[in-house]
Amino acid sequence: MKKIAIIGRPNVGKSSLFNRLVKKRDAITSEQAGTTRDVKRRDVIIINKEALLLDTGGLDRGCELFDKIKEMSLKAAYQADIILYMVDGKGLPEEEDKKLFYELQALGKDVALVVNKIDNDKMKEKLWEFYEFGTDAIFGISVAHNRNTVELLEWIASKIPDSDIVKEVEEEVEQDNNITIIREDLSDEDFFANIEAQDEEDDGFTYWDEDEMDGTIDDENSIFAQNDKIKEFNEDDVNHIKISIIGRTNVGKSSLLNALLGEERSVVSSVAGTTIDPIDESINYKGKQLTFVDTAGLRRRGKIIGIEKFALMRTTEMLENSNMALVVLDASEPFLDLDEKIAGLVDSNKLACIIVLNKWDIAKREEHDKIIQTVRDRFKFLAYAPIITLSAKSHQRVDKLNDMILEINENYSQRIPTSQLNAVMDKAMRRHQLPSMHGQVIRIYYATQYETRPPKIAIVMNKPKGLHFTYRRYLTNKLREAFNFTGTPLLFKAKKRGEK
Repeated sequence: MKKIAIIGRPNVGKSSLFNRLVKKRDAITSEQAGTTRDVKRRDVIIINKEALLLDTGGLDRGCELFDKIKEMSLKAAYQADIILYMVDGKGLPEEEDKKLFYELQALGKDVALVVNKIDNDKMKEKLWEFYEFGTDAIFGISVAHNRNTVELLEWIASKIPDSDIVKEVEEEVEQDNNITIIREDLSDEDFFANIEAQDEEDDGFTYWDEDEMDGTIDDENSIFAQNDKIKEFNEDDVNHIKISIIGRTNVGKSSLLNALLGEERSVVSSVAGTTIDPIDESINYKGKQLTFVDTAGLRRRGKIIGIEKFALMRTTEMLENSNMALVVLDASEPFLDLDEKIAGLVDSNKLACIIVLNKWDIAKREEHDKIIQTVRDRFKFLAYAPIITLSAKSHQRVDKLNDMILEINENYSQRIPTSQLNAVMDKAMRRHQLPSMHGQVIRIYYATQYETRPPKIAIVMNKPKGLHFTYRRYLTNKLREAFNFTGTPLLFKAKKRGEK
């Protein structure tokens, strides 16, 4: 598959063109220079041919961060087959642009000069100034107004071999001109509103207690009836694990992604908040596809400005589409309340989880037991999550993380046979009977697992609201003793048995 790199100085419209070509608002765009920092990659269809499209950061100089962005952008261009060098048509040709353009031409690749922001017919006159670049492959377009892009698309398609033709291309409709509605600013409390407060009665596991429903549940199979609002068991995508790497700024998330991939895929610098637009990358490991997402570092809501608001929105979207989260903590510093709030996003999204104590090479190792105990005390709602200590920078113990991910995915995806599940439940109930509720006897008829990823168990009983949280915790502990649910939440749904 041919690689197409969009490259150019900051604020020339690279990410806007990227979004236009992938036909959705994928890359974050803004007028702030340096919005795109990592290289974003997406499969795209140009007319009727498939290719891999790369959105790169702006070619700018200055601080350590921008130097690294430029380095990674040029590296992506060197590895591409087709290069779209974008410039701003509202300004004059820059000598630096010419120098880089000639350098890329010398590589022997197909290079086009894309002059953006030619928004109207009057602006076409500006296009003549850019012919001094000395190329026939010059296209004056307006991404914002979707003007004169057909000729560019035809040129790109002509450079892609016929072997990459897609047989059937489904027409995609762009809605609202790819405009994304931005949420209003929120307070700290509102942003984390979906995280339920943890208290001393919270066992860290979710219990669903719905109102009593009409319907018939007279045998084990009827619990999957559609009118009972329980999905059928599904094992789709057990070989594809989507993993979000989350944490506050500067804990080493991008370094961890690079260490896991074995290459410098994400820009790493000492500048807090280096990652803005979440990027994803997949590897194959022991027959499984692992897709890692490096998300933007989270700050206190009151300190979030500008494009970081987009980043937070994108991070929550990524979590909603993930199976697992790596909660990255800085082991060399005291943990913060913000660390707990971020970890709470894992709990609210019901994800499998591994707690990663990064920067272990500079942590006080003699306090190992104390640090681990502090994590367990502060993150009780993730009691099911294993802890791994590592150093992303030196790659210490990073190789063990992939094996741990596969192990937890097995737990997250497993289905316990109903007979085994009920055997454990029966033994637990014989040992400690259910307490009565207002003098009424509470009975559990049977339990069955109805979904995985995460495991969800329906408990069919006469009085669902009579399942007290202490007994729920007791049953959860017994199930965890009997089956390996390490790294995964365990969800319950109490149901009333219907009558014919």
